[in-house]
Amino acid sequence: MSFGMYVTGVIFQTASFVSFLLISHGYCIMCERLSVTERRTTASLGCVFYLTLVGYKASVPYFSILLLLSYFISFYVIFHHISQNLLVLRRQLSFIDDEDVHAMHDAVYTKYIMFKKFQGAMQIVAVTEAVIYINMDDSSENYWIRLLVREWAQFCIFVYIGWTFRSRDLAPRFSVMPTLKSKGELVVPPIYSIEVDAETFRDFTKHEWHIGVPTSPPCEEGTKDSVLVIIQHPHAYRTAARKSSHIQDQKPV
Repeated sequence: MSFGMYVTGVIFQTASFVSFLLISHGYCIMCERLSVTERRTTASLGCVFYLTLVGYKASVPYFSILLLLSYFISFYVIFHHISQNLLVLRRQLSFIDDEDVHAMHDAVYTKYIMFKKFQGAMQIVAVTEAVIYINMDDSSENYWIRLLVREWAQFCIFVYIGWTFRSRDLAPRFSVMPTLKSKGELVVPPIYSIEVDAETFRDFTKHEWHIGVPTSPPCEEGTKDSVLVIIQHPHAYRTAARKSSHIQDQKPV
């Protein structure tokens, strides 16, 4: 039982901090995937944290100092990336207010609130870990009480973070994000609506959707200046409704 608690405790804490690092980087929130550097940094910090935690649990000399240093580096990286993402989202919100691009306001504001709540949760995690390791009372009377309080505190924190970062597929335009983070200034992608007459639209009467890329000629560096064009048939839903009603009328009694 003690060995199982030892192993599962180490794995659980390591997986927790790796998850915190991924969220702080903005994985699947600010970008679709992390860069190679971000993935290597996250994997390295996770391995270092795991090894130092194993050494600390095994009472190896000087590993308490290494674990404290590992905690400090992990929390610094987490809070640093959270502040960077919040700064980017604040700039995007100010750009939306200045340019009147309100189509993306709800999605960007939702991401901003998510990171603000995550920042508060990580502050609670940092304070909790500090209190637990400062109060190093090894008496058997207080061990199970401290373990119960710690596990329930971590469970409540994870439930709060999981609820904050639940699936947002139904949020309007929440999934509009770049593939990788850009090192330059990020700009909210504009959404335009253009009306055309029937003569111009006659080539699009046979299909519900038409997607065309790119709008700029290809070059050696790729099509980073291209625009994704999505054209929706204005009478698509009417046509679908007519077809379904026509099929229903033809059904035998």
